[in-house]
Amino acid sequence: MATVILVRHGRTTANASGLLAGRTPGVLLDETGRAQAAATGVRIASVPLARLVTSPLERCVETAAAIRAQQPTAPFDPHIDPSLDVIDEDLTECGYGAWQNRSLADLAKEDLWTTVQTQPSAVTFPDGESMAAMQSRAVAAVRRHDADVEREFGPGAVWVAVSHGDIIKAVLADALGMHLDLFQRLAVGPASTSIISYGKARPSVPIINSDAGDLSWLAPSHAAAAGGPQTGDATVGGGAGRAS
Repeated sequence: MATVILVRHGRTTANASGLLAGRTPGVLLDETGRAQAAATGVRIASVPLARLVTSPLERCVETAAAIRAQQPTAPFDPHIDPSLDVIDEDLTECGYGAWQNRSLADLAKEDLWTTVQTQPSAVTFPDGESMAAMQSRAVAAVRRHDADVEREFGPGAVWVAVSHGDIIKAVLADALGMHLDLFQRLAVGPASTSIISYGKARPSVPIINSDAGDLSWLAPSHAAAAGGPQTGDATVGGGAGRAS
């Protein structure tokens, strides 16, 4: 099975000022966000990537570029080109419609805010997208790329999808078997990594919202050395953990 590392973009000027940027063009990483993206690139550098997919919005493209810049020059498969970014519109930010570019403090006073917090499956943003539609297109995109990567590069391949907080939370909720109405229980910080392996029986989610630590155990050579089932089946009893 292939493995996807979901990466949220680094902090932006809008994040720092408390604005809901949405799909507004020209929202870039701030100094902190650039440092976060670079650090995430270093964390992933020991894992040769089969594919690097990103939302088309600038903050994600900047984050993807920081990850790509740290990739080794000799990937584990000679046919893999880690310099090739794939832009996927289905990984773009939720269409917040009339909420876009408004302050979060003001939005919290709206009646819809409570529904966003407690029943997101019932939310359609004014002049925008429904949260259910957001989850549907994002999950479909991630699963489509994952299947393509496994088919082309084999079950040991690892790839990255750079996207947005609500998008990643929605994809994680699907992988965890959570109803969309529970996805606000998840946290996905700027430049954080979350990992999903889509096995034959069920997805496995070993990491959520991580912003530190070595990821070399994801590299195909390390994963093969660790042994154990390669089918995605859960290890009865919990297993011995990752090889150090």
